[in-house]
Amino acid sequence: MMLEIENLSKRFGGLVALDEVSLEFASKTVTAIIGSNGAGKTTLFSVIAGFQKPDSGRVILKSDDVIGNSPRLVGMDITAMTPDRIALQGIGVLFQDVRVFDKLTALANVAVGAKNQPGENPFNCVFRPKLVAVREKEVLEKSLYYLDYVGLADKAHLWAEQLSYGQQKLLAIARLLAGDSKVLLLDEPTSGVHPDMIDKLLLLIQQLANDDGRAVIMIEHNLNVVKRIGDLVYLMAGGRIEAFGKPPEVLCDEKLVETLPML
Repeated sequence: MMLEIENLSKRFGGLVALDEVSLEFASKTVTAIIGSNGAGKTTLFSVIAGFQKPDSGRVILKSDDVIGNSPRLVGMDITAMTPDRIALQGIGVLFQDVRVFDKLTALANVAVGAKNQPGENPFNCVFRPKLVAVREKEVLEKSLYYLDYVGLADKAHLWAEQLSYGQQKLLAIARLLAGDSKVLLLDEPTSGVHPDMIDKLLLLIQQLANDDGRAVIMIEHNLNVVKRIGDLVYLMAGGRIEAFGKPPEVLCDEKLVETLPML
């Protein structure tokens, strides 16, 4: 799966948040977006996820398909879709301020993210109770699998509020996986996380891309994190892409040196 951004522009009054931004994100890749505050990073995420609409430009989601006998990427314009529809297409967001349900267990938090739950339809609850029961069992099994995947299986029956901040981030990622997210937008994943948890979180992010084949896109201010797990990096400034390449190349760019004090 691949995400392509074509000439996105977004203004807030006289402020140019995005200025003809074009980029692409591929599966099996961790792509970092860096830049000082106000560079346009968060606005870019908001547009991709459907929380804000661009003034111009497109967001294209490409997925593998077979046309005739030839496998190829087939594109879908998701620019005008609502956030819930975009999520259903496989784009998941880890917000900087972790959004979990404090009064639900870790297991229930993950289960909330699962797709196609027949129990959400009152008709099914009344007339198809066996279908609902079977599907609920499948959802719980899948949710427990993803809790184990992120290392929280032993926390399944704890309230989310009992987990540490870093564990809550892992929980939120497990919920995205339960929803079958193939493109992950991670907004400063290491921010506020205890140093003891950062290694575990970074290893998970690498595994999601390299082993699971997901496209992982992260906004990150910690340049050591970018150097460690980033495959590619975009430098944004003033709503534009100023540099692109592998971390060793971009992090030596003189434009970045100018913004370092603000990172």
